[in-house]
Amino acid sequence: MAALPPPSIRPLPRSAAPRWLTAALLLALALQILWQSLQPAPRAQAAELPAVPPLALLQLASLGEPVALAKASMLYVQSHDEQAGLSIAFRALDYVRLRDWLATILTLDPRSQYPLLAASEVYAAVSDPVRARLMLELVYQRYREDPQRRWPWLAHAALVARHQLHDMPLARRYAAALRSQAGAAQLPAWTRELEIFIAEDMQQSDSARTLIGALISSGQITDPHELAFLAHRLEQLAPVQH
Repeated sequence: MAALPPPSIRPLPRSAAPRWLTAALLLALALQILWQSLQPAPRAQAAELPAVPPLALLQLASLGEPVALAKASMLYVQSHDEQAGLSIAFRALDYVRLRDWLATILTLDPRSQYPLLAASEVYAAVSDPVRARLMLELVYQRYREDPQRRWPWLAHAALVARHQLHDMPLARRYAAALRSQAGAAQLPAWTRELEIFIAEDMQQSDSARTLIGALISSGQITDPHELAFLAHRLEQLAPVQH
């Protein structure tokens, strides 16, 4: 006959849980599942782009690495286009704050092309003309600081004003700024001639002829093919003699 284990280690007899307690637990679980199923799906909330900190504070925070901070800030600004759980339309962004961020980033890293590229080709594509003009004006204001590097963005701004906004005076204003810097900055020939084409689109033949004559007589143009092209345009724009 096997010896019984000591009383201290004998297993205690299991007692079944009362049926009412089991039923209550199952009912609570069912109610919890039902409650969760009735709740609306969580909705992503767009975070607003905050105001840009003062430039002096950003320069202090850069710890002597303003270019690195400029790149990080550009990524931060772009993160507001695509936030977790949703995609934000450009027209929902605060464009005044966006302009201030882009301008500050450009000041931190003047050699960067990214802020003006984003302004002219990305954010200016918004369907809201007011917002688009804010971006184009930023490009225009900062162009003269470095026309050699920044002319492509002002040229694109002129085309946006011409074809998207259908604002010919604004397009000509930008084209005139390109022409005035073309010689000193050695810009491509077509940037000098852009204002001429816009003047023609505005039915301002006299103005276009004046511009062509000024370009030819300025001595800036040395390419014989370009000179021949301008002379041909001048001939085409000559008033018809009756």
